[in-house]
Order: sequence, then structure tokens, then C-alpha cells
Amino acid sequence: MLTRDENEMFTRVGRGTPAGELLRRYWMPVAAAGELSDDKPIKAFRLLGENLVVYRDKRGRYGVVGEQCPHRKASLAFGRVDEDGIRCPYHGWKYDCTGRCLEQPAEPEERAFKDKIKHLAYPVQKLGGLLWAYLGPEPKPLLPRWDVLAWTKGKRWIEKHEIYNCNWLQPMENSVDPSHLYWLHGDTAHLVGAVERYEEEHEFIPFEFGIMKVRRTPGKKPSDRSQIDQHPLVFPNTLRHVFRTIKTDGLLRHNLQIRVPVDDTHTQIYVVYFTPTDTDLSPAGGDAPWEFSPIRDEKGQYRLEHVLVQDAMAWETQGAITDRTQEHLGVGDEGIILFRQLLHEQIDKVRNGGEPLGIIRDPQMNGIIEIEVINERIGLMGAQRKVA
Repeated sequence: MLTRDENEMFTRVGRGTPAGELLRRYWMPVAAAGELSDDKPIKAFRLLGENLVVYRDKRGRYGVVGEQCPHRKASLAFGRVDEDGIRCPYHGWKYDCTGRCLEQPAEPEERAFKDKIKHLAYPVQKLGGLLWAYLGPEPKPLLPRWDVLAWTKGKRWIEKHEIYNCNWLQPMENSVDPSHLYWLHGDTAHLVGAVERYEEEHEFIPFEFGIMKVRRTPGKKPSDRSQIDQHPLVFPNTLRHVFRTIKTDGLLRHNLQIRVPVDDTHTQIYVVYFTPTDTDLSPAGGDAPWEFSPIRDEKGQYRLEHVLVQDAMAWETQGAITDRTQEHLGVGDEGIILFRQLLHEQIDKVRNGGEPLGIIRDPQMNGIIEIEVINERIGLMGAQRKVA
């Protein structure tokens, strides 16, 4: 179990908190690029406890700025965009993507009052069909080109889930908790190539981007060798996974599950899927199709026929912020213990002025970052991982 102070340190994400300052060292998705259109070029969102808007101007450039106009605090979510930036709906003050105030219609030009105004603004980039923002200190790191985001030979699409009513750490601890697979997903596990019975061995291996999770499952016969399922937690808030849709087209579904901290008690999840083909179908900088995925039905009940919703049920029912002072960890929780140790180490690094795990600054290391995922139960061996 954790102490109350440790639980607070790991879960609070606002500016100035230990975890909040760590998480601000990483790029976070804020929207699917396809959510912004000519008719609706502005979208409000909340990230790490901050109220922001993302917009696309009429030149096709993106910006992320504070939601409230610094003039009289009206919401820019109801503003308008033009060639240069975003304009407040209340008095028409206009800002570019750097937060520079461009116009103040009611103010005399000779006062140059606009030159004294600097609005909150963050860098934004597009990759893999998502818009990503960086809320941390300069110089900003490179936006990692993870394989699922950067591959081109195949089909890419995005699920944006209903916001989960739980802290970000609950989904991430689940990423290194393989013993839940048989019990939580048993009735639907055939969709993901899961185990048929609970006779597993687990190993957790730190690597340059997080923790590699390795599951070894005994063969059906005593003479059969164990089968390996290997996929990582990509620090700090992503799970890299793969499965095969046995009941439909039988194709592989590589995916990234990105757990974005909205605030202390809410999490936004994006799942980016990629199915390899022999044809270039999904440019990394394109607007991949996206869909909204509710975790509850029209009656407010969990849609438990879906694997990821089964996870959502487990995470939300732990409480908005799990009280880890009351838990009782066992041998099967080895991965969770390791992740908490890693999180503590990286928080300390940032506190001491260092750079946390997995930050990329060398462009030569950021072509396509391929991660060796293996799932022998569905026929994905280590040598088959590279697709484009």
C-alpha cells in the first residue's frame, strides 16, 4: 500500500504538483484532427486541470490557447477564427497561436495596448490523426513518432472514448496488471487472443521507454512450449497493444491506448488502431477517421460486452481516486509496484532539474519508433513486427 502523501503525489495533476510537473514534460493528445472542421474549427477541452481550446485557422494552422480571454474572461470556445488566429466573441480581441494579441477593436492603435497582452498558449502538432499539445517548459522535446502513429502502409482509425470518471493512474496501473485478463475479460477474451485458463507466468522488464510486460502461457498439451504475449507500458500514460479480430476479418489490430489526465478525477482515452496492408493508406500527418465510443448505454449502464468497457468498469468502481492506503498488494501485483517505483524516480528527476524517461530530442532517433510487440497465440511472432 501507499501512504496518503504518496497517493497524493502520484495522482494530483495540476500545475505545480509533482505528477503534474512530470506529465507536462510529455506531449498529450487533445483532440482527433477530424473533430475540427470548417463549420466547427474550435473545440474546448480540459487537460491536466487547465481549461483550453484547440482551433484551426483558415490557413489550416492549429493553435492551443487558454479558454478564457484575458480581457473579460469570456470563453474563446464560442469565438471565431480567421486567417491569423482566434477572436473572442465578446469584444473581438484576437490572438495568434503563440498567444500574441493581434487586435483590440475598441482600443486606440496609438496606445499599443495589445502589445502588452500575452495570452496563455501552448505548442500543438498533428501526428497519427491526433492533435498533440505540450504544456511543459521550453525547450520542448520532439513529439515521439510511435509506430502506430507513423506507419503508412495500412489503415489507421481512432476511437475517442467517453470521459472516464477516475484518476489517470488507475488505467495506467492496469497496464502492468496482467493477472486480471482471465478474470475480467474471460467471456470476451477470444477477441484479443487471451488465455483460456489461468496458468500464467509474468515478467516486467524496464526498457528505454517504459516497462515491457511479458506473459507466458502454457501450451494446451504438456509437450507444447509456452506461448509469449509481450507488449509495453510506454511511460507515462500509454499502453502499446495488439490483437486479432478472430470473429470478423481476422486481421491484426495494432493499437496505442493513450490515457490523458483531464484533471485529478477524470481521464480521456484515445485508442489509435492500425491494420497493416501492402498499400499506403494512412499518412502519418493525415486526418484519420475517428469515432466517439461511449462506455455506457442509453440507460447509463456499462456496455460490458466490450473489452475496454470492462476495464472502465474496474477503474471507475475503484473510486474517483483510489485510496491506496487501504489496498493489499500481493505477488501478482509485481508490475504495479515496479510502475510506482518508476513513477517516483521520474518525479524526483524532474524535481531535481533532470529530464525524465523517454524524452526524445535527437531527430535521428525519431524516424519511426518501432516497439517489439509479440502475441504468439494469434500468430504474431517477434520477427513479424515490422510493417512499414
